[in-house]
Amino acid sequence: MRALMRETYLGTEHLIAPLFMVANADAKNPIKSLPGQYQLGLNALLSEIEESLNAGIQSFVLFPAVDDYLKDKTGTYGFQSDNFYLQAVREIKSRFPEAYLISDVALDPYSSDGHDGYVDNGKIDNDKTLPLLARQALAQAEAGFDMVGPSDMMDGRIGYLRSALDQNGYTEVSIMAYTAKYASAFYGPFRDALDSAPKSGDKKTYQMDPANGREAIREALLDEEEGADVIMVKPALCYLDVIQALRQQSTLPIAAYNVSGEYAMLKAAAANGWIDENKAMVEMLISIRRAGSDMILTYFAKAYAKLVKSGYAYH
Repeated sequence: MRALMRETYLGTEHLIAPLFMVANADAKNPIKSLPGQYQLGLNALLSEIEESLNAGIQSFVLFPAVDDYLKDKTGTYGFQSDNFYLQAVREIKSRFPEAYLISDVALDPYSSDGHDGYVDNGKIDNDKTLPLLARQALAQAEAGFDMVGPSDMMDGRIGYLRSALDQNGYTEVSIMAYTAKYASAFYGPFRDALDSAPKSGDKKTYQMDPANGREAIREALLDEEEGADVIMVKPALCYLDVIQALRQQSTLPIAAYNVSGEYAMLKAAAANGWIDENKAMVEMLISIRRAGSDMILTYFAKAYAKLVKSGYAYH
């Protein structure tokens, strides 16, 4: 009876697995603040993708952890042909053409300032950032990414990227807009994984105020008008109301990022025996779907897929 009347369905097809990449092809470095997650070199990355595909996860968002000596003011390594991130995507697509790959477009992985935008005299220069993001997105499309994910929160970047992609023949490369990306305390483990914290200041001038909900609707309408294919809310759990508000306002697919801090909290509680990890994981992911998301970026993707494959029922 409960199964017959269940309103929300969560399948493996709704999940996107975030993966962290490093240049050393043989690396598999544990991330202390993200138990069970690793910085992966190419060899381990290919194995992880193969295992995830076999479990039922087909979509992946990839993030590069770049050595400091490769970083500069304008993030030029982000679009250089010898970039390990771009080279890895070519190899993944060669080995696993069925894998759906989503990129990260922002300056912070490659910037010596550690910010998502270009820093000029201590301030983010929105308009000087856009051409740099476009060069990244074009390099990623050329390498084989199916979707680019601008996570920078610069104004006007969706339209700018859409135009650049279309003018260069990448009309079938989609855009996942980080539409409502909040200045959150829940990003800490992610920044540990990529060593991408700002060298000075914070990101509050371009990430959203956690107190604001209506602003997310304005951002969504702008991104939709500029050509976004998917709009995203990040983080997920503290912003379920924002996901629901966007669901009521937009017909675009909505993604929600179940971020590193949300994952780490549950893992820590489970490790201390304070919570049932599997039940809590499922309840968490179901709540994000119930709020209105069509897809969820989550570090629990493979674990959930294996749970489903084992015959686990919701409750």
